[in-house]
Amino acid sequence: MVKKVGALNACYFAKRGFQVEVFESREDIREAKIVKGRSINLALSHRGRQALKQVGMEDTIVSKGIPMHSRMIHSLNGTQSPIPYGKKGQYILSVDRANLNKELLSAAETYSTTKLNFAHKLLNWSTETGAMTFLRADGAKEEIQADLIVGCDGAFSAIRKQFLRQSRFNFSQTYIPHGYLELTMPPINGEFAMKPNYLHIWPRNTFMMIALPNLDKTFTCTLFMPFDEFENVTTGDQVIEFFQKYFPDTIPLIGADALKRDYFRLPAQAMVSVKCSPYHLSDKCVLMGDAAHAVVPFYGQGMNAGFEDCLVFNEIMDQLNEDFSAVLPEYTRVRVPDDHAIADLAMYNYVEMRSHVNSKWFLFRKYVDNTLHMIMPRTVIPLYTMVTFTRIRYHEAVKRWHWQDKVINQGLLCVAASVVGGSYLLVRYPPNMPNISIEQLWTRLQALKSPF
Repeated sequence: MVKKVGALNACYFAKRGFQVEVFESREDIREAKIVKGRSINLALSHRGRQALKQVGMEDTIVSKGIPMHSRMIHSLNGTQSPIPYGKKGQYILSVDRANLNKELLSAAETYSTTKLNFAHKLLNWSTETGAMTFLRADGAKEEIQADLIVGCDGAFSAIRKQFLRQSRFNFSQTYIPHGYLELTMPPINGEFAMKPNYLHIWPRNTFMMIALPNLDKTFTCTLFMPFDEFENVTTGDQVIEFFQKYFPDTIPLIGADALKRDYFRLPAQAMVSVKCSPYHLSDKCVLMGDAAHAVVPFYGQGMNAGFEDCLVFNEIMDQLNEDFSAVLPEYTRVRVPDDHAIADLAMYNYVEMRSHVNSKWFLFRKYVDNTLHMIMPRTVIPLYTMVTFTRIRYHEAVKRWHWQDKVINQGLLCVAASVVGGSYLLVRYPPNMPNISIEQLWTRLQALKSPF
């Protein structure tokens, strides 16, 4: 059990009274001088918050997040246009990845039945006995015995390798042709360089840049772009030329010198989507988080889905009286269709973020969906609202979205047909109107006014 989902899971199991051991291949990030790994900010929303709430961690994490009520779209000419995420009062939170991991590890450590083991690299484990062999930092090997192994060790899971040797285990991974590069936008005179309560997006059709606020008044800017586009920019001057062409408003905010330096600090990083099933092996092992369903980051649901894994597993434990032989297959049955659905939605949302938000039809449909949701809140629920602000199962949200889309599009088509048909009839067969002047018509209208 490692990473943020593993630490949260440790809290869930310890709260039930289980003896829990957490194994992390890296050193304790709470003591590390340099934290290695990704730094893309995390977007915390309803599903993740509900999972944190069950172990008393919601308020702690939320207090260190920054609310983002809308997307702020930056056009090429510098115009900024907000697109609200939901109804008034609904927002997602920008959360620092490193701080979240530290808080969850500290929370897990507060349980007397939990032991944290760092710098332990998994070498092998037995599907029959639950025996696990680790390599410690001092070079020694350590073997432990577990009744249940919970693999939360990320997209390149060492636990999952044993699953690949089993018959009828389905697995796929897909690298998208786009990579990401991170830049930092510093504060200006001690304040945020842009409005902080937004997720800022610079959509440019085939690529985009986003910026999320941090507590230290900086923004983490992430450029998502095809790898071949990254490879075309090889000098500092080309960086400035590229940003001048596509993101001119960011140059004075990030700084030309910082752009030239940071663009080449690290190579563009790859993004992978992982699907597999089943999530369990007999009653000995279960996969959760990215180990089960790594998703690309464009719906902001990777962490939320992983945290919801913990919550769903906990709910099934209640239903089936902690009987692992029944809990694990039921968890697979319930969770696989939902996690596959959010993986597909994350892929779709990249197209929406980098391209569709520029479309007038998209903005019109967004307006129609939100208006219908206000009028009929239980009948019409926008897809983003279902995914981000409810616990409607992901695959059910997708089904409902397709149904709503079909009905609303047909309704709009009928309205359009009625307008066109009515206009044609008015032109073809105009009603008999009295032949009066504008002045006479105005006089008659004035006469109809109430004297009060």
